[in-house]
Amino acid sequence: MIVKSLTENNSWQKLDWTWQGHKIRYTVAGQGQPLLLIHGFGASIGHWKKNIPVLASAGYQVFALDLLGFGGSDKAPLDYTLELWQEQIKDFWSAHINQPTVFIGNSIGALISLMLITNHPEITAGGVLINCAGGLNHRPGDLNPILGAVMGTFTKLINSPRTGKFIFNNIRRKSQIRRTLYQVYCDRAAVTDELVEMLYQPSCDVGAQKVFASVLTAPAGKSPAELLPNLQHPLLVVWGEKDPWTPVTGAKIYQDLANTNPDVQFQVIPNTGHCPHDENPKAVNQKILNWLSVLSVLN
Repeated sequence: MIVKSLTENNSWQKLDWTWQGHKIRYTVAGQGQPLLLIHGFGASIGHWKKNIPVLASAGYQVFALDLLGFGGSDKAPLDYTLELWQEQIKDFWSAHINQPTVFIGNSIGALISLMLITNHPEITAGGVLINCAGGLNHRPGDLNPILGAVMGTFTKLINSPRTGKFIFNNIRRKSQIRRTLYQVYCDRAAVTDELVEMLYQPSCDVGAQKVFASVLTAPAGKSPAELLPNLQHPLLVVWGEKDPWTPVTGAKIYQDLANTNPDVQFQVIPNTGHCPHDENPKAVNQKILNWLSVLSVLN
């Protein structure tokens, strides 16, 4: 089934694919070497609207999909984990691409990309990590005892039938979404009504509150430090300099790797936050295209 795109020039379409009985929203644009874009927590295909047309017009076949539980995909009543989404994307690759692919992700989407690149090198040509998350959630020992106790209480509240819906309804208010975006975007002008709406609308879907609770209480999954030793393909790591959620100071593992491994590049985008691909797409698109041009020579 094809539904109308959100892009102003309608140059790409949104499509649906059924995976394990669940509707998955995806898009594809362009022709050439395949790229697969994976969004972060709470986002969707629309978060790549400033990137898809540019990458597609540069001679690449660009796929993007909504992770199960987000965007236009079903809000299935499941236990959500990084491994579930990895399985979803690998099956999508088998069904729609089936040739070595460059995985490009932001935040949690970047961590899933790293999982695919290192766990399934046979389907991969390389990867681009944009402000990569360290885990789906905090790991035991990541937080000090007081903050850990607070998060433990929050976990109980968000899972409670009585308080979970109340918390979710407050977090998903458009005014609250905008405030959160102002925290993680340096350029407030990039926080548009369209961006807020893109994040808000899926939260109105049946099952969205249970997805939210499941994701916030899911296991953290493997860390980048556990995954990177298995890296076999070229990697571009892009980081918004002023990201408060995954600070550039915490990206030392990638910087150190770039200093010792010629197949790894680390690039900082000045004066941008957690989502530089949307906040400063011109800079990010150019870095990706420059890296892809070198990658094609190597391959």
